[in-house]
Amino acid sequence: MATVPTPSEAHGGATPTAADVEMVEASELRRRGKPSGDRVPGPSRDGAAAAAEEAAAPSVERVFADRPVPSWREQLTVRAFVVSFFLVIMFSVIVMKLNLTTGIIPSLNVSAGLLGFFFVRLWTAAIERVGLLRQPFTRQENTVIQTCVVAGYDIAFSGWIIGFLFLVSFIGLFGLVPLRKVMIIDYKLTYPSGTATAFLINGFHTPHGAKIAAKQVKKLGIFFILSFFWGFFQWFYTATDDCGFHKFPSLGLQAFQHKFFFDFSPTYVGVGMICPHIVNVSVLLGGILSWGIMWPLIAKKRGDWFSADLPDGSLHGMQGYRVFIAIALILGDGLYNFLKMIILTAFSLRSQIKKKNASTLPVSDDSMVTTTAAVSYDEERRNELFVKDQIPWYVAYGGYAVVAAISIGTVPQIIPQLKWYQILVAYIVAPILAFCNAYGTGLTDWSLVTTYGKLAIFAFGAWTGASHGGVLAGLAACGVMMNIVSTAADLMQDFKTGYLTLASPRSMFVSQVIGTAMGCVIAPCVFWLFYKAFDNIGISGSDYPAPNAAVFRSIAILGVDGFSSLPKNCLNLCYAFFAAAIVVNLIRDLVPKKVSRFIPIPMAMAIPFYIGSYFAIDMFIGTVILFVWQRVDRAKADTYGPAVASGMICGDGIWVLPQSVLALAKVKPPICMKFLSRRTNDKVDAFLTTLGK
Repeated sequence: MATVPTPSEAHGGATPTAADVEMVEASELRRRGKPSGDRVPGPSRDGAAAAAEEAAAPSVERVFADRPVPSWREQLTVRAFVVSFFLVIMFSVIVMKLNLTTGIIPSLNVSAGLLGFFFVRLWTAAIERVGLLRQPFTRQENTVIQTCVVAGYDIAFSGWIIGFLFLVSFIGLFGLVPLRKVMIIDYKLTYPSGTATAFLINGFHTPHGAKIAAKQVKKLGIFFILSFFWGFFQWFYTATDDCGFHKFPSLGLQAFQHKFFFDFSPTYVGVGMICPHIVNVSVLLGGILSWGIMWPLIAKKRGDWFSADLPDGSLHGMQGYRVFIAIALILGDGLYNFLKMIILTAFSLRSQIKKKNASTLPVSDDSMVTTTAAVSYDEERRNELFVKDQIPWYVAYGGYAVVAAISIGTVPQIIPQLKWYQILVAYIVAPILAFCNAYGTGLTDWSLVTTYGKLAIFAFGAWTGASHGGVLAGLAACGVMMNIVSTAADLMQDFKTGYLTLASPRSMFVSQVIGTAMGCVIAPCVFWLFYKAFDNIGISGSDYPAPNAAVFRSIAILGVDGFSSLPKNCLNLCYAFFAAAIVVNLIRDLVPKKVSRFIPIPMAMAIPFYIGSYFAIDMFIGTVILFVWQRVDRAKADTYGPAVASGMICGDGIWVLPQSVLALAKVKPPICMKFLSRRTNDKVDAFLTTLGK
């Protein structure tokens, strides 16, 4: 881990506390970030190394030793869920916009934890002034809010029908609950994102951490306001889809035609500041390779490789190359990492079993002695409280069986192409896949949710067949599998956060259930708002092309119709890029880390293949801003960078709400700002002069 000045050193030189140390560690973990559904791997450590590192670190729990831990019921407060409800709405709007524009969704856990802390502190401060405060705000309650909010806005990524979501989103919560002690305490899986969030929340609830949090909120608020009003200002110049700053040919008209331009989006500048540098560089390289080199060359084959009469958006023409080559990269990357995760999980489990067996050593024929490593004060305290509020095994298994039975009987009523026995098979297989994903996420912080979804598309689409609605069945099965696998991994991350903040597993589970219920209602409502307010949802080249929807639908078509649906030579190119993704990943894993951090990530490179490079330029500008800031003042960049980025993302994202209301009210922007070449402009001037005569 890189050496970083503590927040106290950066602000006044006060003696650093344990919380200061933890906040620095949190900033280091946060800085590694993650894009979209398949996360970029963070640091991974085995249990012994983690225990040794923790034993050497200052004790966090001694800092909080004089504060009583509230019961699990006291952690579930009305104010926590009121704040969570409004934050779920805000973050669902943001995630929906990101999902419908480029599909890159950074980690917003930091923003959720920070804003939850800020709003409840405002609430408690106001009540305390009038002498009505009955329960102080604790880190456990802060953890409940963060868990509820993340569970709610995660739904916006994976589904948009209320009934369907209620039937499939909860089952993943029950599948791995009985294994929480094994994965958190026995195997000591690190879950870097959950650990970073816990360090952040622990830091907030110390006097010095509260001061830092107040400054972070101030930065977030400033950039929230600037970003919101920038969106408002831009709106006046967008009378039609081809008008406005987001169509500014900043790199020239020819580059603009190949999707290379800066579109003045605070959202993706902020995303670039949150995502790791290598992700942003990979996205830009993917855009250059596809829109700068490959697509212009393939376009010259029009009339030979594909019919010249086909529209640009046809999957049998140019669009087919864009979509299916991107899919080949994604599948190659996903398959490699899936197999890698299975192997890592198998070896790690084998190692854990050997360790467990080795911990019991025979002393004589009739006596045994068990050797255990020394347990730190923090670990002892956390273990004690984590196992205190048990979730009975019959609640977990019974809940899974009941929800599965209801889902098996009702989902076919919503989607007739998916039969009851297919859902039954999915629910039998899902816990195994959920365990693999949750275990792999604990090792590497890399969740392969979309990979499992794509496997479900191929398996269930081919099983159903084209003549019986295989495309729709595959997509529905993908939704079922993604919800189960994703929810299980997220819940285990939350258990890790709760373990490190002494939040009860019961309160974590209940907050996840409530957050999921909120998301099942809020996410479809937010999608309906977008769908009604903007006419071009899902159309290639529009402001909201919904790239994930296009890619998943194309995978379903490929799985059902086979390779016959591909244009000429597309299959050969797909083979090449599929193999290239595997080779690049293999090289990344074999070379030293100091070299591998400069090798691009195939999954990130594939994203601009379909939609263009405009957002890649925004993200690259964001990464340059953060890179320079880190060189000038690393401590401030790590402390305030996520807050600045979150403010830019939130402000621009929330502007969508008033923009949607204006669109629904049929209020149109008054000005069209458009950019023409000099030759075209001369023709327009001549035409207008003719009209004037």
